[in-house]
Amino acid sequence: MASKASKIVRQERHKRVRKKIVGLASRPRLCVFRSLNHLYAQLIDDSTGKTLVSVSTLEAALKSEPDRVSKTKKAELAGALIAQRAVEKGIKRVVFDRGGYQYHGRVKALAETARKGGLEF
Repeated sequence: MASKASKIVRQERHKRVRKKIVGLASRPRLCVFRSLNHLYAQLIDDSTGKTLVSVSTLEAALKSEPDRVSKTKKAELAGALIAQRAVEKGIKRVVFDRGGYQYHGRVKALAETARKGGLEF
């Protein structure tokens, strides 16, 4: 039952943060979702409700990595990939939405690698 309670707490925290964070066409929102085994990230223009760029650790580009690679390492690869795709589309500045998760572990790895890849938060 504790896991359900922590999920509800995270969702409430995310709602509270989303009141302040808005992604625009000029500065989309980099939204992160973390499941038990995988990580998903999207660049979203909230004014039109469209996803501009997305990446997942389930993609073939990241799935080709050996199974022994840690989840944090896969998050770093996902951060580099989303930064590369964003720069190709001409997006350099984003607003970071950590989805109610702590800025720690996989979320932090994705964010820092995206910064190294050319995105400005």
